[in-house]
Amino acid sequence: MPTANRIEPKGEPVNDREITAKISELVDQEHQLERAHVGRPLSEDEHAQMNALNVQLDQCWDLLRQRRARREMGQNPDDTQVRPDRVVEGYQQ
Repeated sequence: MPTANRIEPKGEPVNDREITAKISELVDQEHQLERAHVGRPLSEDEHAQMNALNVQLDQCWDLLRQRRARREMGQNPDDTQVRPDRVVEGYQQ
């Protein structure tokens, strides 16, 4: 469902500020969905939307961590890629 295009427009690398802005946008969407359903459960479609938001958030945080790690190791942070949802969702918390 989430694709690199949602985080990396036109397949071009993004910077940390853009990733952080995307994280804030996704968190706002998540909170808006939660606030709209206080006291009642989410519908099936809304659950799917919440799951998609969570996957995108995980991908953004992962991309940001990759970029920071590359920078710390003296490597180019623009060489990072958004990892597929099945990868980021498989990480241990």
